[in-house]
Amino acid sequence: MHDASHVLVYHFQFILMLMVAVLLLSRLAQHLRLPQAATFIIGGSLLALVPGAPVFELDPDLVLLLFLPPLLQSSAYFTPWREFRADLGIILNLAVGAVAFTTFVIGLVAHWAVPTLSLAACFTLGAIVSPPDAVAAKAVLQRLPLPPRVSMLLEGESLVNDASALVLYHFAVAAAMTGHFSAGQAVGQFLLLAFGGVAAGLILGWLALMVMRQLHDEILIIVATFLTAWGVYIAGEYLHVSGVLAAVSCGLLLGGKAHVEMDAATRLKARACWDVVIFLLESIVFILIGLSLKGVLERLAHQGDGVYAWFPAMAVILLALIISRFLWIFPATWLARRLLPMRRREPEPPLAVPLVLSWAGMRGVVTLAVALALPENFPGRDFILVTAFGAILVTVLFQGSTLAPLIRRLGLNAQSLPLAKTLSEAEARAQIAAMQNGTIQRLSLQPDGTHRHPRLAEQYAYRAQIAGRYAKEQQQLSPHRRAHFQAVLQANKDGRTELLRLHSEGAIRDETLHTLERELDLEEM
Repeated sequence: MHDASHVLVYHFQFILMLMVAVLLLSRLAQHLRLPQAATFIIGGSLLALVPGAPVFELDPDLVLLLFLPPLLQSSAYFTPWREFRADLGIILNLAVGAVAFTTFVIGLVAHWAVPTLSLAACFTLGAIVSPPDAVAAKAVLQRLPLPPRVSMLLEGESLVNDASALVLYHFAVAAAMTGHFSAGQAVGQFLLLAFGGVAAGLILGWLALMVMRQLHDEILIIVATFLTAWGVYIAGEYLHVSGVLAAVSCGLLLGGKAHVEMDAATRLKARACWDVVIFLLESIVFILIGLSLKGVLERLAHQGDGVYAWFPAMAVILLALIISRFLWIFPATWLARRLLPMRRREPEPPLAVPLVLSWAGMRGVVTLAVALALPENFPGRDFILVTAFGAILVTVLFQGSTLAPLIRRLGLNAQSLPLAKTLSEAEARAQIAAMQNGTIQRLSLQPDGTHRHPRLAEQYAYRAQIAGRYAKEQQQLSPHRRAHFQAVLQANKDGRTELLRLHSEGAIRDETLHTLERELDLEEM
């Protein structure tokens, strides 16, 4: 009993150490202007290579279950459904076509580079490294100056492609272990996983919404959103459909309904809570990927001529991994415009768009977890594992770190691949202000022509007038708007100073301090 307690204490201390590492590495990433995911992997790898550091082994089932569901649901929650649906053809082209093509290319190249490895084992490696990862994509893309549509395409691809890669993986593993493969069975299995996962996610998402409606408490609703993420994923896997697509479709549903189903206070608290949890999960998982390097290298070092003997073959495979994405995306970009009538109406994208799409294929959590899940007696398991690790390192560290300079060099901006024309933020704000003003004027005006709420009527009429004028003359009025809000913020700051003075002198109680402080916080936001 004492030993078990000691192990639990050690694990808790280890988690605390990881959180300290997250803070330090995040600050280092800001200082060096590197993607945080890249800094976390480097930091984890350096910790693993410290002399005397214990060998760290990741449990693939635990990694997928602990990290993937909330990260997928969070990404899907903020995915714009209208744009996602409009570009679903492009997303499926990347998520299914590019994954299958990459698997095929890597399988052939790996068999050429390592002839002793069976063709089925080589295709298994291809399936493992083929899907760009949702966690890695979000971690790298969220701070990049990408056009919104390009970001949506990349994140949409990474949300969907795991299903196609996992089907190819399972059949390649079966072929390597038994010598049997059926293309028709693979296609049928993919359709079952995909459609079954989407259906399970939508049904369970609706059930979760029904439960949340009965809770009537902000904290309980937020807890329910986390339970929904894990519960939907577990249910999908239990039903032998895609837990990944179940979590994604549930996230899309919740994201579309939260504006109606949740009140303002719940949305604010839920967003703050999820932001912290997602940051920690993303950070820790990349540090854990780095920490797992030591065990992989030690196993390879005991084989044949050691780990360095495998580097030439790994370099060829990783080069093929990067090139294969270019070989698929560039022809697909132009062929789709020739073959699909609905795509011909779109303006032709500049060369920078397929170039960035091709370069932004970061691998991450799923690649490593699936590689770790290979049976212990699988042919070439350690070589596949270290190659998968190499794919994560190269794509996140090299491609992820060079993506921002590439975007700036190419001059890629929101007009390079524009979204459908919509109202600007200023125009939408003007329409909302006009609607609010109409409501206040109607409720305030009395039969004798006077106002029941004259101050409100004056405020809302002024707000509607200013919002409408700003929507038409945004460029000229921006300096005045900034000066206005600077004055408001200064008044807010001085009011906060006075509030703290009153509290420090004992003129108000703590409850009053917290209530007024919250009002000032909301005003400052």
